[in-house]
Amino acid sequence: MNPTDPRVKAPIFPLYSFVLSFVVLGALTTGQMLILQNHLDFTNISQGYIVSVLIYWIFVAAAFTLVTRYQFMKRYHKPMEEFAKATRKVARGDFSVYVSPRHLKNKMDYLDAICMDFNVMVEELGSMETLKTDFFSNVSHEIKTPLSVIQNYAQALKNERLTTEQRAGYIDTIVDSSSRLSELITNILKLNKLEKQNLQPVTEPYDLCAQLCESALLFEEVWTNKNIEFIADIEDCATIEADASLLELIWNNLLSNAIKFTEPGGTVTLQQSSTDDEVIVSISDTGCGMSEETMKHIFDKFYQGDTSHSTEGNGLGLALVLRILQLIGGSITVASVPGVNTTFTVRIPVHHEAATED
Repeated sequence: MNPTDPRVKAPIFPLYSFVLSFVVLGALTTGQMLILQNHLDFTNISQGYIVSVLIYWIFVAAAFTLVTRYQFMKRYHKPMEEFAKATRKVARGDFSVYVSPRHLKNKMDYLDAICMDFNVMVEELGSMETLKTDFFSNVSHEIKTPLSVIQNYAQALKNERLTTEQRAGYIDTIVDSSSRLSELITNILKLNKLEKQNLQPVTEPYDLCAQLCESALLFEEVWTNKNIEFIADIEDCATIEADASLLELIWNNLLSNAIKFTEPGGTVTLQQSSTDDEVIVSISDTGCGMSEETMKHIFDKFYQGDTSHSTEGNGLGLALVLRILQLIGGSITVASVPGVNTTFTVRIPVHHEAATED
């Protein structure tokens, strides 16, 4: 047999040793017959008969070996050869490989289970490769945009004929773009640390209601300028065990989005309640709402469903929120009606339990 993979030097099926074992068995049988002939004087056993017995055993060994080899090649060697070809393709970066199981689900063997697990692994690797490619593409785009703005307006500042108002406007634009770039890099670093679990939660008891009030007050000037009605319905106190700095990121992101997507004259509502096991916080707005397709992707990195507000964020806020909640064992759901409202509901366990990785 000539293996297709040059690395494979030895056949899987031990053909020669198999034949040799039957020949040895035949020789032992013949030897026993000779011993019986010498000791018991079986004169009726001729030399020709003994030779014919030996030939018979050789024939049986050859026939049994060939039949077994055929079954082995069909049921094991060929599938393993195809599996080896598939793994070589994956090793070279081809994640479109699929290895078909040989049997139906009710008759699966271990080789079928290996093939099915291999297909799942390749599919996951392909998804990860796609996400990585999209991530780098999006990062490059998000960084390039503010850099281009900074470069263009810095170049324009060299014009000595600019008025004081124009110069001040250009400087404000540069500052805004710098802030956006700084925020992007900070969020990327935070998300990277969270995903690699380099940033572990430091849990301690604290009052979540007080934190919600402080986070909401940070945006008071923004909602006042937009003439937005802000409604807060929270308890006097709700003590939980969690990392306060990480949860602050959640509230700041959700409140910022709610105010950003609410038109002047709209309403943003912050509600909080608690049970013995968890605290529930919901943030609602009367903004543009989201379609079902948008809701499927809002937690993806760099995804921005409403492009009209794309200059006010970088699409990493909700990805950060989701990763933090996964890390502390919490959850988040979203309900929305296009053109009417959107509500994010966060559930956090009162007592911290480390999340288990999938």
